[in-house]
Amino acid sequence: MQLLFKVLSLDGSKQLIKADINQMVIAGWAGRNHVAIEHHIEELAAIGVPRPSSVPLFYRVASQTLTQDSTIEVVGHESSGEVEVLVFSHLGELLVSLTSDHTDRALETVSVALSKQVCSKPIGTDAWHLKDVAAHWDQLRIESHIIENGKRVEYQSGPMSALLHPKDLIMRYSKSEMLPAGVAMSCGTVGTQGAIRPAARFEMSLIDPVLNRSLSHAYDIEILPKVS
Repeated sequence: MQLLFKVLSLDGSKQLIKADINQMVIAGWAGRNHVAIEHHIEELAAIGVPRPSSVPLFYRVASQTLTQDSTIEVVGHESSGEVEVLVFSHLGELLVSLTSDHTDRALETVSVALSKQVCSKPIGTDAWHLKDVAAHWDQLRIESHIIENGKRVEYQSGPMSALLHPKDLIMRYSKSEMLPAGVAMSCGTVGTQGAIRPAARFEMSLIDPVLNRSLSHAYDIEILPKVS
């Protein structure tokens, strides 16, 4: 899957790159705080999702699920998004962008892996060099908002210090400091404000208060009918 990114550098320059992603890895249960992890496990258990076999846990989904379109289509009303940082390698360097681990919550009670596979994975179109934010990584924040009953509502908000550092996750997964070429990884999420729930639109951001900049992406969700 070839994706286009506008890479923003500290000097203000922008470079358009084409990244060939042939493997997508989703790092689940990637929190640093075991209490917070347990809270998220219980949050999902409340809607019938079985406990993970280990933490963190690395899921694979087909690279064909990745999309930079502004709309995704899902079957039924049981899916929802999760804002996550996306890291990927390009020409020997790690870059940072955004993704949503959009998941079918009804299927999640049967198989977490399948619930992730059946939904598209929206990807942002802007990226940063990881080296530019590595020194103050824990001060970054991820946020998401949803459109619910016609109103924009805060859905998620939390610091990256709540999650394992991408380099830690990369080392655990690939036993190396660098992701192999063509591999992208989403790096975990933070809890929701209120219950996990569907929405007509999902908006996500990665905020850097030190360099006073942010990455943002949004997508609409079109519901396809369930038929049998």
